[in-house]
Parts: sequence; structure tokens; C-alpha cells
Amino acid sequence: MASVRRIIILGSTGSIGTQALDVVRANRDRFEVVGLAAGTDAAGMAAQAAEFGVADTALGAAAAEQLVRDVDADVVLNGITGSVGLGPTLAALEAGRTLALANKESLIVGGELVTGIAAPGQIVPVDSEHSALAQALRSGTHAEVRRLVVTASGGPFRGRSRASLVDVKPKDALAHPTWDMGLMVTTNSATLVNKGLEVIEAHLLFDIPFDRIEVTVHPQSVIHSMVEFVDGSTIAQASPPDMRLPISLGLDWPHRVAGVGTPLDWTQAHSWTFEPLDAAAFPAVALAKRVGAAGGTYPAVFNAANEQAVHAFHAGKIGFLDIVDTVQRVVDAHSPEGELTRASLAAAEEWARATADQLIAGA
Repeated sequence: MASVRRIIILGSTGSIGTQALDVVRANRDRFEVVGLAAGTDAAGMAAQAAEFGVADTALGAAAAEQLVRDVDADVVLNGITGSVGLGPTLAALEAGRTLALANKESLIVGGELVTGIAAPGQIVPVDSEHSALAQALRSGTHAEVRRLVVTASGGPFRGRSRASLVDVKPKDALAHPTWDMGLMVTTNSATLVNKGLEVIEAHLLFDIPFDRIEVTVHPQSVIHSMVEFVDGSTIAQASPPDMRLPISLGLDWPHRVAGVGTPLDWTQAHSWTFEPLDAAAFPAVALAKRVGAAGGTYPAVFNAANEQAVHAFHAGKIGFLDIVDTVQRVVDAHSPEGELTRASLAAAEEWARATADQLIAGA
């Protein structure tokens, strides 16, 4: 283990970034922040830079990409929200940095562009589910894996029928029972689009086919995901919901940071439940599997259309169920052209946003 790991934090003023700084603040002998990037909160980033003595900062995704290329670091934590994180993700990999990836959209949208340049072990997942899978996968070889089981809290509408979701309001969708996250991720958790994205991410990270990746609803959010092996054994990673644990692993994988999380209290009774996903009420996971299997620009179209639909929902332009319905209509209308490049991805995203906007305007 290196004595001090030099860290660049992208999305430093967001949920992931601020919790990463909590980890660094408590472990100054282990981590040094050498670069910070934020989306729009210049004042917040300036305060962070002053506290941690950071000279190199950037505002906006393009500036973040240049920061990653210019500043020497061991680890780049990409906590940017949305597909705008693709450039910084590619920059980190091309520069040979370890990529602690919380920006799942960049991997999902970039697909083989990202996996094609990543060295083995260069991408360390920070999402709690994928961190759990990475930890559990250390219990066996790739050939011994039967399937991955990704857990979902079920969001604020767990147990509700599709018909009962017609009139839900934005404030209801933002009332997540477990996690404190931003608007986009919290809404995606309510629709289970986020879980669909995580299934695609798991496929890309761990090279397991989609028919061997399952989702189970676990409302307590203590088991963060599981790996089932060919001998019938299932290895689960359990901890109270606290993103600082997977963040710390991302910063110094595979080494663990003492005291970063609070362990479960085994002197108390616990009840953990699991239930099947209601695909009729929450069709986003099945749609995401279809999109992921199609590959190419399909995941970029799926993600871009969803971002437009989520913003339209919060603007009062469409209903909750219209979010995934709009995404499906855009995906069904997509006809990919040519090879996968950053230019073709950008064009597909632009088309998807425009098409989604047209559908929303006619809703």
C-alpha cells in the first residue's frame, strides 16, 4: 500500500465528492487531494480547495477533463452526474490513473469505448452495489460465477401497483427511504431506471451476460449485492447504508480504511427481507437489459432520453409513468449508424434528447 495516494475528485461539491472529502479529512496520512472539479458551485469548491490546500481546480466537465490530463494523480474519483462524465472518464483511463467510478453513466454510455482502453483492474466501482459485487467476486474465479444478484431498495414506491403511480408528484419521487442523493439519481431510483443502469454497469464491469444478472428488492439496504457461485454458495456484502465505505475502497482498492463506516450491531435483532421485482409496475430494468444487450449507441439513447424525461417530470410537463414510457418510445425509434465513437455517441444523445422533447411536447 502506498504511503499517500494522490486523489483528484470530480464532482467535489456533490454527494459523492463531499463524502469522499470526509474520508480524506479523517485519513490525511493516507490521502492527498491534488485536484478538485465541480459543476457550477465555484464558491463551494473554493472553500474545499482552501481547506485541503488544493491548487488545481476546474469548473465544468470540459475543464474537469483537462484537469485530469494535466494533474499527476494516483486515483481519479469521478463523481460527476450524467453522461457529461464520459470525457473525464476516458481522460483518466488514457492517463493511466486508477478510476474510482461513481459516474455510472460514463461507463454505460461509453460502453466499449471505455472498456476497450481500461487496463485490468483500472476501473474500481464506487456504486455501493458494484463495490459489493467486486468484494464478493474475490471469493472465486470468473468461471465459478453463476450469476450476479443486484439489490434494490425498491425506492419510495415499493409495493405500489402501476395504476397507483399515475398521480405521484415530484416531491414523492424524491422521498427516498434510504439514500440522500441528487435529483436525477433519486428520481431514477424511484422509477428503477437507476437499477437498470446498474445492471448494464455490472455487465460491463464484470463481463457477466445479462441473463445471469438478476435484481432483487431488499428494502433494508443492508445487503448491497450478492454473487452466486456454481457450487450453490452465495456471497453477500453487508453493511449499514453509508457511501463512505465504497468510496474509501475506490480510493485505495483493494485495501480497507479502518473506521470509515459503522459496522452492523450483532447484539441487536435484524430482519432482512427480499422480494421479486414487479416488472409490470417498474419496466425500466427489463428495458435496460434489452438496451444493454443491443449495445452500440442504444445505452446512450436510453440515458439521454431519461434525463430529458426526468427534467420534464420535475417541470410538471409529464407524469411519473411517462418517464419510462418516453424512454421506451425513444429507444424503439432509434436506428444506430456507423461505428461507436465519441462523435457518434454525441450525435445519438442529441437525437435522443430532441426526440424525447418532441414526445414530451406532444404529451
